[in-house]
Amino acid sequence: MGLFSMIKRHLFNAFREVLIYHHNSLEFRAKLFALIIAVNGEGNDEVFDSVKASGMAIYNDDDRAEALVLTTKEIIAKVHDDNGLNEDLLIQDIVKEMKEVPRYRNKINTRQLQKIVDFTTDDDIRSYQENILEFLDKAKAGA
Repeated sequence: MGLFSMIKRHLFNAFREVLIYHHNSLEFRAKLFALIIAVNGEGNDEVFDSVKASGMAIYNDDDRAEALVLTTKEIIAKVHDDNGLNEDLLIQDIVKEMKEVPRYRNKINTRQLQKIVDFTTDDDIRSYQENILEFLDKAKAGA
């Protein structure tokens, strides 16, 4: 990663609330992607290319798609660092946000998330990810 890219990433993370229109909505989507990715590790270029493609499909804006990728990576790092956030707490946070902002349910697109699951080769992890997708589908429906 070049120096310019590192500086851009740090500035983005520091000023996301100011620079990104509807940053809370973008963060909610990033949490969904991060949850699916984090249960299988840190992710790789192939996975993040899929996140970026999903971001382009959602926003049709390269900057917002890149912001989705960077925010997803940031959340995954928080899950894997020993700072009190884990997959279970991330699920609780997602559910809490859906209750506080019901329109966020419409932002759950398990077809896009399934593309991430398709990269998983470990059957146990894949099964866990599919259970998460099933849970998200039920939560989206309000069940």
